[in-house]
Amino acid sequence: MIAWLHLLAIPLLARIFLVVLFPFSAIDKIIHWRAALAQANSSFLPGGPALLIVAIFVELITPICIVSGFYAAFAAFILAGFCVVTAILYHPFWRFGDFWAPGSSVGRNHFWDFLKNFGLAGGLLLIMNGSIGG
Repeated sequence: MIAWLHLLAIPLLARIFLVVLFPFSAIDKIIHWRAALAQANSSFLPGGPALLIVAIFVELITPICIVSGFYAAFAAFILAGFCVVTAILYHPFWRFGDFWAPGSSVGRNHFWDFLKNFGLAGGLLLIMNGSIGG
């Protein structure tokens, strides 16, 4: 029983837990298209609508690949890159002067999202490396 848990169940759960937020994020982008488009247009990159469509596809397709094992390493690489790029382009905590201010802070909110994206990228690189269910 323990071998089954270590070989199949835990790696599968790790993969599911690591990517579960992405399909919901894609659905949120579809439902709240205008707000998502405003965020996509907030970086220096042109083509907000195209970027948003690519993001939706990445967030819908790569988790399926990662959980199913179908080109999981490649999908994890793509999703890890997506997380890093998203962190740098859309969570620039360093641009906000309220980071150290008491109370709520836009800068701190972006800081935590920035770090979460890098944490996700680290987990995805473990999948790519075969350390989680490989």
